[in-house]
Amino acid sequence: MTAEKITLTVYGAEERCASCVNAPGSKETYEWLQAAVARKFHTDGLKYRYVDLHDTELEEVDRKYIDWIMEDELFYPLVVINEKIAGEGNPRLKEVYAALEEYGLEYQKDV
Repeated sequence: MTAEKITLTVYGAEERCASCVNAPGSKETYEWLQAAVARKFHTDGLKYRYVDLHDTELEEVDRKYIDWIMEDELFYPLVVINEKIAGEGNPRLKEVYAALEEYGLEYQKDV
């Protein structure tokens, strides 16, 4: 099975989420996810994006997630795969992996 185009986006900011004390920061989460996913999956066709909450030049697709974060409806770092929320605050790998599998990303055989 070939994976469709998949984009894993992490929304975050330099400062840590007030509700996420002792959790990794947004950039750390972004880098950690890249490494963890690459160890587990064939990542052909997978694109990673980091979107800062305070960036003034945002794509329209990013606006709704950032609005939800700013309105305290979601915590950051927020992990979105295509348009599905896969984790927030302190995301769990199991949930991120499950979302990636739904889009057809395949596990590496030797893992």
